[in-house]
Amino acid sequence: MAMTKADLIEEVSKVVEMTRKDSEVIVEAIFDSVVRSLRQGDKIEIRGFGSFRTRQRQPRVGRNPKTGARVEVPAKRIPYFKPSKELKDIVNGGESSDDFDNDDE
Repeated sequence: MAMTKADLIEEVSKVVEMTRKDSEVIVEAIFDSVVRSLRQGDKIEIRGFGSFRTRQRQPRVGRNPKTGARVEVPAKRIPYFKPSKELKDIVNGGESSDDFDNDDE
């Protein structure tokens, strides 16, 4: 199951005990800030979570899969997310921020 923006807003409203409308404003403000920074070419770093940045893609020649015709694909910037080591560890079943007891060592 995928988490949608509506699910995220609902989760925020429960955690911070705010109305859904107020939580929606908070989530939208965060997303807008990230997008605005990326458009300006800035890097966003959230410690313990990861970083967002843009990468430059070079122009290239592609092919139309239906016709096989060559198509010029222009250079463009793409958004890129790099997860932090902590996030990777948590996702892979390692220590979480709530669980500092590691009995494996």
